[in-house]
Amino acid sequence: MKNIISALLLTILFLSNVFSLSTEGNSSDEITKASELVNYLSAEKYSDCVKLFDKTMRMALPAYKLKETWKMIISQVGAFKERSEIRKEEIGKYTIVYVTCKFENIDLDAKVVLDKENNVAGLFFVPSTKKSVYNLPAYAKLDNFSEIEVIVGSGEWKLPGTLTVPKGSGPFPAVVLIHGSGPQDRDESIGPNKPFKDIAIGLASNGIAVLRYEKITKEYQQKMAKMSSTITLKEEVTDDVLAACELLRKTDKIDKNRIFLLGHSLGGLLIPRLGVLDKNTAGLIIMAGNTRPFEDLLVDQAKYLFSLNNEMSEKEKEAQMTVLIKQVGRIQQKDYNINTPSLELPLGIPPAYWQDLQKYNAVETAKSLKQPLLVLQGERDYQVTKLDFDGWKSNLKEKNNVNYKLYPKLNHLFMEGQGKCTPQEYFIESHIADYIIKDIIEWLGKQK
Repeated sequence: MKNIISALLLTILFLSNVFSLSTEGNSSDEITKASELVNYLSAEKYSDCVKLFDKTMRMALPAYKLKETWKMIISQVGAFKERSEIRKEEIGKYTIVYVTCKFENIDLDAKVVLDKENNVAGLFFVPSTKKSVYNLPAYAKLDNFSEIEVIVGSGEWKLPGTLTVPKGSGPFPAVVLIHGSGPQDRDESIGPNKPFKDIAIGLASNGIAVLRYEKITKEYQQKMAKMSSTITLKEEVTDDVLAACELLRKTDKIDKNRIFLLGHSLGGLLIPRLGVLDKNTAGLIIMAGNTRPFEDLLVDQAKYLFSLNNEMSEKEKEAQMTVLIKQVGRIQQKDYNINTPSLELPLGIPPAYWQDLQKYNAVETAKSLKQPLLVLQGERDYQVTKLDFDGWKSNLKEKNNVNYKLYPKLNHLFMEGQGKCTPQEYFIESHIADYIIKDIIEWLGKQK
């Protein structure tokens, strides 16, 4: 649920938000228009950028906010160097132009969405598809499994997915992978890294099937944007997880009585709700799921990122924190309703989504679960921290079917690093730590 590269929070800057795309309304100069936008940005001509926006974008991202956003991006990924490749695609009545931008630390694609009048209706920064070759982790055993393309769900919202299946007659236990925030692909791709692909390969190499699929907010980004004001966690996540479980129960070689759910970040937060909705799941795994309210995380994450930021002045940081704290205060005090403009709320997330988040208490819901639970947390994670991990432990201390694992070297992606974690670390090629794979396999093996 990230918005147009929020100036307030770049915890995962490559995850843009379905809520931020204008849905109003292709000429032959789309590439020229997108290039012009990037040129204006790099020259810090923010007012000229805004002149290229449609009405909704001008309201959502006025010049002063665009300036803040660009400065925050630069502070996280280094100075802008140059633009290189450009490509475009047609999606419905929109033209999407990708302009590869070289920054000091990483390459990002400026994803410019143009409406039929050739106005900029959306702006996102996403991982560049260039140089994103995936190298297999050391624990991959390619002779032990195969991959099958599948469809999760049906009708207008069906999702393409991949079922990684061990070789042999089965039946095999199976795990459904549940994404974190934002419109993510089936691999949870982040730069050169693919955490969900790592998990699928690691488990399938050891006799466990894994189902992963494109998140609905990625596969149907424009369609979802049109209904952004009414989207809740149900439409974003839970409906598709339940459909994935049903698909596995109808699939040959899958043990219908040993279907597990594994959620990362937002997916981890929702694991208790999903466990209640599908009581026939055999076990549940939370990877970096928060126990603190999401609005509280936003403030802590922003403070942490500002502490790393030497590009912005203290006055600029203070101004942005003031805005965020004011918006968060409205959520905390429930000083909003279904008609409150999204731009008055944190990250521009619509009120219906906030209301759904606020009425859900993950730890209280987890207390009622019958399924065994495994909670995993990286100690270097600044997005979901040890405070959240301790929240699970303290609130579920009366339950005897919960296991906990804390890993000192791991970040939010469960990849190793040293010292303070920064957003740039996510773009350094790595893999899910082998001991995470081993711990999951061992725990799954005990759930008979």
